[in-house]
Amino acid sequence: MTDIKTPTDKKRSDFRFFHRLRVRWAEVDMQRIVFNAHYLMYFDTAIADYWRALALPYEEAMPMLGGDLYVRKATIEFAASGRIDDVLDVGMKCVRVGTSSIVFHGGLFRGDDLLVTCELVYVFADPATQTSKPVPPLLRQLFTDYEAGGAVHAIRTGDWSTLREGAGTLRRVVFIDEQKISEADEWDAHDETSLHAVSRNRLDQVIATGRLLPSRDGVSYIGRIAVHRTLRGGGHGAAVVKALEEAARARGDREAALYAQRSAEAFYRRLGYAVAGEPFEEAGIAHIEMRRLL
Repeated sequence: MTDIKTPTDKKRSDFRFFHRLRVRWAEVDMQRIVFNAHYLMYFDTAIADYWRALALPYEEAMPMLGGDLYVRKATIEFAASGRIDDVLDVGMKCVRVGTSSIVFHGGLFRGDDLLVTCELVYVFADPATQTSKPVPPLLRQLFTDYEAGGAVHAIRTGDWSTLREGAGTLRRVVFIDEQKISEADEWDAHDETSLHAVSRNRLDQVIATGRLLPSRDGVSYIGRIAVHRTLRGGGHGAAVVKALEEAARARGDREAALYAQRSAEAFYRRLGYAVAGEPFEEAGIAHIEMRRLL
């Protein structure tokens, strides 16, 4: 980490990560400005989202890293006030990783105006004893790479025999356990003939998956898109869809199609898909066919 600016020196361009929020009525005081204690909550909420930006489901990732994070110091400095209904962007940046400490700088912006800054110091420690221990090299490198603009996940494509363990585990959690789809409906013969995509984070955790069925007259059918529950909205599902579209394009298909759950229709619209059929029900869930040209 080479950033030596103090929190009060920050500009929007200093941050890669932002968390957006809108000031609620319950967060303002009798002066009709944000009550000072809520700013720390804003920064703490942004830190939780920062972990999602690293593609790390926090509760699962920390045991794999052999520790947990504890706040050592939190400092806030005020320049101006937020007001009811303001849309604010909370920028967070890891600026230094010591032997066992991790330092974040934060900036709360209304447009380009810096309202509040913070410095948060965490200690990586043993959860059982809460005694400090060295920050794992993998986590140290992840902070460095992310702040430098690097990728925090990697997508691999392959056949079912190669990717079954990772893809199958996540699909079971999302479709069978969470959505209550039956085993018989989830597992079918298409898995053996499809190209599968699996996205993994830096801890090798599977965070997203999907499959591409064999071509049907130049049309590629994409399906079984699943994303880890805590990482939804972070672009991981879109990245898997894009990887499968690229594979379809490479084999010469001219169109991509999918049977989208109606709850995910807006997600696929943002990826360029349009409704191409009538609504129907599958496995007790409302679906709609959608297509886009490749």
